[in-house]
Amino acid sequence: MKRVRRPVARRRGGMSGQRVLKTEAVLVGGVALVLLCWEWPSLRREMRIWRMAGGFRAGRRYP
Repeated sequence: MKRVRRPVARRRGGMSGQRVLKTEAVLVGGVALVLLCWEWPSLRREMRIWRMAGGFRAGRRYP
């Protein structure tokens, strides 16, 4: 006996929950990437200053 295939119920407009979450994840990732690119030069400068001050080895020499 063959199973009868029923037509799949289509959603009325809108987006599924998974699609909304994926879209939000892409947007948040894009904003984070833009922020990282925007701040990259100052982060490099801060790392250079931190290394010149001794980094982790400096201990409590500098408050």
